[in-house]
Amino acid sequence: MLTAPLVVEFPFTRSLGPVQSDFLTGLRERTVLGVRTSDGKVLVPPVEYDPVTAEEIRDLVEVAATGTVTTWAWNPSPRRDQPLATPFAWVLVKLDGADTSLLHVLDAAGPDAVRSGMRVRIRWAEERTGAITDIACFEPYDTELDDGEPVTDVTGHRGEFADAVTGIVAPARLDYTYSPGRAQAGYIHALSERRTVGERCPSCRKVYVPPRGACPTCGVATDEQVEVGPRGTVTTYCIVNIKAAHTANLDIEVPYVYAHIALDGADLALHGRIGGIPYDRVRMGLRVEPVWSEDGRYPDHYRPTGEPDADYDTYKELL
Repeated sequence: MLTAPLVVEFPFTRSLGPVQSDFLTGLRERTVLGVRTSDGKVLVPPVEYDPVTAEEIRDLVEVAATGTVTTWAWNPSPRRDQPLATPFAWVLVKLDGADTSLLHVLDAAGPDAVRSGMRVRIRWAEERTGAITDIACFEPYDTELDDGEPVTDVTGHRGEFADAVTGIVAPARLDYTYSPGRAQAGYIHALSERRTVGERCPSCRKVYVPPRGACPTCGVATDEQVEVGPRGTVTTYCIVNIKAAHTANLDIEVPYVYAHIALDGADLALHGRIGGIPYDRVRMGLRVEPVWSEDGRYPDHYRPTGEPDADYDTYKELL
């Protein structure tokens, strides 16, 4: 069975409204702010609109850095970029003065040391930038064993901080193992032989490349293999002006072109990079052929064949 590790990763950049700006700026200053709704409840983390009335709300309220665990789940194997490198508990904590719970992590000796109803307090990060990670984690808090450190930094700013945080960049990453299944495994094995195969629907007779194992139109299984190509026609395309970062095998100078290519005999266009021609000369109807990778396992890109362009009527249904 074929499997491969895959990673989807990108930075997510967003601007902050006034409420979220005050909340994150407050964390930087060791202050936790909630927002009061029309019925008097204090929500932490704060939101900009009342969840009951949908009215805009701006009444910020400072709450304590201590609270109570309402529920929890133990994480025995922390993953990359999680808040702690050692086993910890995911917890929902209702901070003193709040009516809702905040999701974060609890640094505890083990699952036997965690329980709903236990008292905890914030452990602040040494370096704070105005992000939820300014709360390094929560830790158990016993008032009888208080070490004298203030449990909250009461400033009275009420959201009026200098140099407010107005935007954040949050990295998003998904690691997973992909198994292509019968149809796509056959497609991949054929590529290693420099052949391109699709599967024909027994009902509508369309040939899908890459094969999906079932016809997306008729909903019936496909198992009749059909060899297509290797040549094809550019149906549509886009010019890429942003260089791919931190991506193996994609050290390509911009601009370059990615296109939908309808291989001869296929009823579905596939994606492919166009090379061997200036980007501004790529066009709909251009006839192309594959240029195989150095190891011969897949088409690295497609290049012009030198044939006359295909007539629009021959590929208009594949746009």
